[in-house]
Amino acid sequence: MNELNLDPRCTAIAVIDIQKGIVAMAAGAPHPTPSVVANCVTLLSACRRAGVHPVLVHVGGSPNGADLLHPIADEPMRGTAALPPDWSDLLPELGSSPSDTVILKHQWGAFYGTELDLQLRRRGLTTIILCDIATEFGVESTARDAYERGYELVFAEDAMTGRNAESHANAIRHIFPRIGLVRRTEEIVAAFEAGMGA
Repeated sequence: MNELNLDPRCTAIAVIDIQKGIVAMAAGAPHPTPSVVANCVTLLSACRRAGVHPVLVHVGGSPNGADLLHPIADEPMRGTAALPPDWSDLLPELGSSPSDTVILKHQWGAFYGTELDLQLRRRGLTTIILCDIATEFGVESTARDAYERGYELVFAEDAMTGRNAESHANAIRHIFPRIGLVRRTEEIVAAFEAGMGA
């Protein structure tokens, strides 16, 4: 296992889909949604202390959903009911500040159709720590795009969860280790604390 060396000056933490509507409907497996949110908040706080740049990503669209994807699919993701007005609002626990980069996406991944890549490159950020609901959608889609753009990736395994334990495990065991480092929240926090103590 590679040592986790993180330089805060070139690192971003991308907290994806920790928003009112998704958190309210996500059951989460294998990690319960409340523990995932708590770990995201812990990571975000540690990253802020270390000087890592926060990127808060949420998904949303127009009230009629015309700007969202509508594929012909056996198991479509979106229902027909209108979403509540605050569905896309970031959780207040994230403590958004004016210096954060906030990205509104219209599909699973945070890169396509957004200015995420532009904002990261302008700040010289080459490493991304990822946490999210859900592992197999927001994290995996964003991670594949980031990998193909040459970013270094760190996956906070217990700060993400899937629709079921099997799909989460598939990404954690078979996809993410091939494109980045998979670690737990406490390991990432410890890496920053060690760096600040050096």
